[in-house]
Formats: sequence, C-alpha cells, structure tokens
Amino acid sequence: MSGPGISVVICAYTEDRWEDILAAVSSVHAQSRPALETLLVVDHNETLRERLAKEYKDSSEGSVVRVLANAGPRGLSAGRNTGIAAARGEIVAFLDDDAVAERDWLRHFAEAYADERVMAVGGRTVPVWASGRRPDWFPEEFDWVVGCTYRGLPRGRVRVRNVLGGNASFRRSAFDAAGGFATGIGRDGDKRPLGCEETELCIRLSRARPDAVLLIDDRAVIHHRVPEIREHFRYFRTRTYAEGLSKALVARSVGAEKGLESERRYATRVLPAGVARGLRDALLARPGGAGRAGAIVAGVLTAAGGYVVGSVRARRGGTTFRVPAVGVAARE
Repeated sequence: MSGPGISVVICAYTEDRWEDILAAVSSVHAQSRPALETLLVVDHNETLRERLAKEYKDSSEGSVVRVLANAGPRGLSAGRNTGIAAARGEIVAFLDDDAVAERDWLRHFAEAYADERVMAVGGRTVPVWASGRRPDWFPEEFDWVVGCTYRGLPRGRVRVRNVLGGNASFRRSAFDAAGGFATGIGRDGDKRPLGCEETELCIRLSRARPDAVLLIDDRAVIHHRVPEIREHFRYFRTRTYAEGLSKALVARSVGAEKGLESERRYATRVLPAGVARGLRDALLARPGGAGRAGAIVAGVLTAAGGYVVGSVRARRGGTTFRVPAVGVAARE
C-alpha cells in the first residue's frame, strides 16, 4: 500500500447503535484502499466499551480494531481527541458511528494528500431516511440538520473554509499546529445537539497555517442513517436553534468576520433560492413546496434566535470551551 497510512476514528456512546457501529467498522474493512487501523472511542460507557472490546479482540493484522475509552470529558470533541492522540497514521479520518462509507472513501481522501499543502479533506454525506424517503417538507438546504451534505455546498474537489466532522480527515501535523477539537462546543450524547466544532478547528488551523489547503471531495461518500425522530419538525427546530448557539461560540473564538464568512453566502444566496423553489413548487401543486419554503424561513429565524442567545451568554462568560493539545507537544 503506497501513500500515507490512514487511521479511522469512530466515536460511539450508546448500545442502541450496536448494529450501526458494526456496520461502520465493516465498511472501513471493505475499503479499496485499506486503513492502517480503526479506532473505536467509547464515550463514558463502560458496558459498551467492554462489549466492543470483546467483539474485536481477535481482529487480524489486516483489519486492526482498537477499542478505547474517551480519556477526556464527556462529548464528541473529547472522543475525537482521544482517537487523534492514539492514532498511528499520518492521516486521521473520522466516520460517524451511524454511517457506512463507500468502498473508495479512503482512496479519494489519500489521493488529495499527494499535495503537501493539503491539511484536511472532507467528503459527501448522503442521508438514509428511516421512513425510506425524505419528508416532503424537509429542504435539502438544511440537510446539515441531520449531519449530511446540504444543497449549496460546491461540487467536485474544491477548496472550502471547513470540512464537516462526520465525514472528514486531517493530516496529523494539522493537530500539531492548531490543537484538537474544542471541548464544550460540540455534541454530548443525547443532550442538545450542538455542533460547529469542526468549523472552529478548521478556522483555527487556517490561522495557524496560512498556507493550509482544506478540501471537500464529493466522491468520498458515506451514507448516514437518519432516525425517525429526526424527520420531525420539532427536531429540526431544536437543531437549528442549537446551531445558532454554536455559531455564537465560534464567532467568539475566531471573530464574526471569519466565523460567519460562509454563512453569509448561504443566507443571502442559497436560502432565498430555496424559498423561491418551494413557492414555485407550491404554485405548481407539487408536494411539500410550501412546507419547504416555510421550513427554510423557520430555520433561519430559530438559528438567528440561538445566535443572539449564545452571543449574550458568551459575553457574560456563561459558556466556555477549551482547546486541548493532541499533537506532538501533548505526546512528549
């Protein structure tokens, strides 16, 4: 196998996703470009950690699976940092525990790293709806609500401000330069679904390494399961509000100009076009047109409300986060 070794990190927290976790690991083992190792990081659930350790205790040299306990505070960011610190590969890739990767996922990542300036590569995440189909009212522009690639992102292999964490990879030296994922900003099991930790990391990385190139290659595809509860408007509203809270934290960390750079284009171009398509479909009596237009407007308003609340909390010092060292300095 030529090219850089790739460690794949999968963070898990609940036995409810047992079959999904096994499927995620199997999809890594089926890659056309083999991973150096798969790291399963379990978030403060000893029962799950022991069960996974037993499941993969006989993993062969060609499909090494290591099961680790999250060494930091509860949450996805600390779990990822645990995986980064333990990884042996030159590249560290991240896969959600309820997703499966297509066969050439790692091959497309590896090809992009032939350019030494490339510090991060993300891919395309396709939703797999529990009901079997997208809800009529659910706008593609808001697929990020369910952790998937949304309408408005550029196509092909292109430079971006940030990659999306559930389908992403980083060069190890990126963490040496910028530190790890900030704790206190991202997800914590089933609590309010905050996010944006990968956005904050990527902006921080670009500041630490101004020559860094960050890419999305939409040929690096994973399929992400969307449970039935996330197909409802209640979750949509909760998630968009939480995104506003998270964006306020990112803006506090890196400044509003950089922290909201991509969001301005999204809000002024992508979303108005989505509303127009929804209204057009409504006039043509196509299913869900009015609902999609309304959902876009509601999503903008709830995200804006979350941003205002998050900004007030940040100014009052009510919400904090920490950037841990996970690179060379942390290992010495």
